[in-house]
Amino acid sequence: MPSLHPLLSGFAPIWALTGVGCLLGRAGLLGEHAEQVLNRFVFHAAMPAALFLLIGHTPLDRFANPSMVAFTASTVVAGGLGLLAASRLFGRALPERTLAGMAAGYVNSANLGIPVATQVLGDASFVGPVVLFQILVVTPAVLTVLDSGRAGPRAALTLPLRNPILLAVGLGAVVSATGWRVPAELNRSCELLGGAAVPTALVALGLSLCHPPAVTGASRYLETATAVALKTVVQPLTAWAVGALLLDLPPRQLLTVVLFSALPTAQNVFTYAREYDHGAAFARDTVLASTLLSMATLSLVGWALG
Repeated sequence: MPSLHPLLSGFAPIWALTGVGCLLGRAGLLGEHAEQVLNRFVFHAAMPAALFLLIGHTPLDRFANPSMVAFTASTVVAGGLGLLAASRLFGRALPERTLAGMAAGYVNSANLGIPVATQVLGDASFVGPVVLFQILVVTPAVLTVLDSGRAGPRAALTLPLRNPILLAVGLGAVVSATGWRVPAELNRSCELLGGAAVPTALVALGLSLCHPPAVTGASRYLETATAVALKTVVQPLTAWAVGALLLDLPPRQLLTVVLFSALPTAQNVFTYAREYDHGAAFARDTVLASTLLSMATLSLVGWALG
């Protein structure tokens, strides 16, 4: 069984940067609107730059991977159950239902998936297809719902031009499909700007702990617990069932797909919730709780399937 010590190398930066944000918030060094400003910076500048380069430099044929069938099924099941629970059990409106589904099925594939896969598998190649699926399929669907609720259905046709993340995803897909070589100056600028996306999002997450959005009623805590259970238990179990029972994946591929399905909720969910002002407290708590719990579940997956 892989010990928690190697896995901690992937989790340590997340907790460290979140802690820095919390300390900055308690000291009041960045002002009372710092969390909102940092989230807008991530959403409108840093994350689009990072996504543009990531997709532009990744061949789109990486989708052609049998393991992606199991991973996609796990995302659909966990996300669908999260959306259904938010609707039927907690009576949330469409934007919050959408974010609940994302929180239950959107994994932290890049900044956690890479170090965890390297430590457990010795190979992080599956990161590429997972990132492409989440960015090219899941993210546009979620942001389309959130933006249509804010701007109205008539603005749907121009949504890709108004939403910086969708625009960056579209441009990156064009670059990848055409094989166009991004000029060195533009590439370097995007690298510098995109490199700020993850650390800034984590600092903003830490800031939210000092001035947390209001949580009212026990149902909010139950809703968070439901999303965390779906993310850390139901999603990897679904990936195992589809991969082992339906697709009969080889042991190595099965371990890979279940391991990635067991990754915690990505901090992108909090960034989107804060940007659109829907369920920020729920998103924050789901990210933090699933990240903490996944240190144990990831080790369990490695022991059971490794």
